[in-house]
Amino acid sequence: MQRDNTGTPSTPTGRVRHRRRSNEVVPDVSANGGKLLVDDRNKYKSMLIRAYSSVWMIGGFAFIIYMGHLYITAMVVVIQIFMAKELFNLLRKAHEDRHLPGFRLLNWHFFFTAMLFVYGRILSQRLFNTITSDKFPYQLVSSLIKYHMVICYSLYITGFVWFIVTLKKKMYKYQFGQYAWTHMILIVVFTQSSFTVANIFEGIFWFLLPATLIVINDIAAYFFGFFFGGTPLIKLSPKKTWEGFIGASVTTMISAFMLANIMGRYQWLTCPRKDLSTGWLQCDPGPLFKPYAVTLPGWVPQRFPWKEFSVLPVQWHALLFGLFASIIAPFGGFFASGFKRAFKVKDFGDSIPGHGGITDRMDCQMVMAVFAYIYHQSFVVPQSVSVELILDQILMNLTFEEQQALYTKLGDILQERLIGRS
Repeated sequence: MQRDNTGTPSTPTGRVRHRRRSNEVVPDVSANGGKLLVDDRNKYKSMLIRAYSSVWMIGGFAFIIYMGHLYITAMVVVIQIFMAKELFNLLRKAHEDRHLPGFRLLNWHFFFTAMLFVYGRILSQRLFNTITSDKFPYQLVSSLIKYHMVICYSLYITGFVWFIVTLKKKMYKYQFGQYAWTHMILIVVFTQSSFTVANIFEGIFWFLLPATLIVINDIAAYFFGFFFGGTPLIKLSPKKTWEGFIGASVTTMISAFMLANIMGRYQWLTCPRKDLSTGWLQCDPGPLFKPYAVTLPGWVPQRFPWKEFSVLPVQWHALLFGLFASIIAPFGGFFASGFKRAFKVKDFGDSIPGHGGITDRMDCQMVMAVFAYIYHQSFVVPQSVSVELILDQILMNLTFEEQQALYTKLGDILQERLIGRS
């Protein structure tokens, strides 16, 4: 075998072949020692980039909250689309896709079919409450609600047949892998984000408070880890430290108690939205949002300035939200970190400077949204049958003629009872 000028054995062609490495591949944690933030020389530069992006995100988020329920829902839809795009691209192979024209379009067909199914079920009653009494819009919306599942199933079967027809020899493994990956994305994105939209229409409070607590926990963990972090927390996220975790937990709990008191005093945030209009809301806030006075016990020192202060009952629920946001929700981020390491990527995307992709910001939010919905339905919403619930069922399931018949029959029954009492 010939040798080159450096004395290194060469191939018969005189060239040494090197493997090409993707620019997306990042070295494993052990390769760089898993630097903590306190040891990172570029931490101040990255902090400024991250802070700049955070200010823009928080400002835009606050403006959308001010605009109301429909705009918040639209924001959630946009976030879902970006998340789906990032996850679709994670396992995408450009070489295979060139041999499968239209295959990516099939993924989005399944995506928008799932969107129609999920949001159709959540918003159908509110759409019904929004339409006028005109005959044509009423009949159209009634038909869409009645045949909603049939329409969605037909669209899904169309996609299923489309997938089978486009199967190509020597591409089966890749196509079935993408088919399974697409359905997993739909489960992850829509199953969890559907709870987010449900929380919005139960009252912006039940969406805004959990989402804000996740942001506060993330920022507090970053700053405590930035200045004091020295003890690694978990190998999946080498820059996470116990100091950041504990400091963020305390900060989140205090913030939850204080923010619930502030947010709970605005009807715009606490009133549920029963339709799809954008008008200002007014309602009875309910017992959870009516303040009561708390007197401090006698053992509190006399020099303490506040002997009595006002508390909303919802603040005690908020403490549990803060506990979950600081102890359990971060594991959504750990899961995402392990997922990225499995696929050897640094971030899911690069749409947010200093933060990565949309999916990188939403990992903990998804876990928190599910908890907020389940907690609200289990411990906040009264379980007894209400007049509003019965009316919703009547308007949803009965035709206009059946509603008229029910109205007449109910009037006759009440008239008989009045005559019997007299």
